[in-house]
Amino acid sequence: MSVTFNEETCELLDGRNFATVATLGADGSPQTSVVWIERDGDTVLFSTTTGRQKAKNLARDPRISLTVYDTGNPYRSVDIRGTAELVEDEEKALPRRLSQRYLGEDPPPEPAQTLRLIVRVLPQKITGFVR
Repeated sequence: MSVTFNEETCELLDGRNFATVATLGADGSPQTSVVWIERDGDTVLFSTTTGRQKAKNLARDPRISLTVYDTGNPYRSVDIRGTAELVEDEEKALPRRLSQRYLGEDPPPEPAQTLRLIVRVLPQKITGFVR
C-alpha cells in the first residue's frame, strides 16, 4: 500500500536536504549511507552504481528506510519506509540533476562502463518530526 506525501514532507524533500538511507545486508544487519535525493511525485529518487553495497542489498531485499532532516532545523525531519525499485540510468541523467541541485555544477565524468541505477523509493509509511 503506497502513501502520499503531505505539504511538509514535500517541502523537506524538495529542499537541498540530505537523506540517510538504510538497507538490509544479507545477514539482516543495517547498512546506511547519506545520499542526495529528488522527489518525483510521491516517490523519492536517488542515484547509485551497481557495485555499491546499497544496490546489492536492494537487489536482494527491496525494503528501505530513509530519513531526511532539514539542514536549517535538524529538529524537523521525516522518516520514509517502503520498498525500492532499481532502474538502469543509461544516460546518467539523475546524477547530473542532483549535482546541479546540490552543488550547482555537473558531476565529474565517470568511466563509460560504470552502470548507474536510479533507486525509486515507494513509500509505505511516513513519520514526520517537528520541534
